[in-house]
Amino acid sequence: MKSVLIATALAATLTCAASAAFASATVGQPAPAFTATDTSGKTVSLADFKGKHVVLEWVNPGCPFVVKHYSSANMQGTQKDATAKGVVWLAVSSTAPDASDYRKPADLAKWMQGQNAAATATLMDDDGKVGKAYGARTTPHMYIVDPAGKLVYAGGIDNKPSSNVADIPTSTNYVKAALAETLAGKAVSQASTRPYGCSVKYSSM
Repeated sequence: MKSVLIATALAATLTCAASAAFASATVGQPAPAFTATDTSGKTVSLADFKGKHVVLEWVNPGCPFVVKHYSSANMQGTQKDATAKGVVWLAVSSTAPDASDYRKPADLAKWMQGQNAAATATLMDDDGKVGKAYGARTTPHMYIVDPAGKLVYAGGIDNKPSSNVADIPTSTNYVKAALAETLAGKAVSQASTRPYGCSVKYSSM
């Protein structure tokens, strides 16, 4: 009995520790501030875009779910639709440098360019600090920050949690819908949805 209690306590401790390490940002609350370096070596901070809507997209070219949205041009279309309306789009790579599918800044920039991506910048979050601050769990995992710096959306890009390109035409693009509402000054009707994709391969350091 004692051993069971100890095991239960240990499990609870590990759960709490994991929760603390991956404390998710809360919709309706200020978005966590961050500073990171983009693939060209430029320092980028969330504060740089105060007064604008900002989309954060967690990306990993080695993930089939990411490939689904890029090979179909669904992600690029969503990016272009957003940036054409003055929205800032930041793609974020939190993949650890020791992961098999890690891409160095130049390689990731080349991949994004090859995909005709329309992200404003692609950020390197090698130590995972930005991802962990937001609680990013999957690639892709999407967030929207409003001009006041408040998080107004967190979740999946759409409602079809598969890696099948054929599912895209019949899916509901949550990011487009949320941006349309917040850009119109309305509350986002589906502010939190279930993210799906590959697990973010965080650094253990």
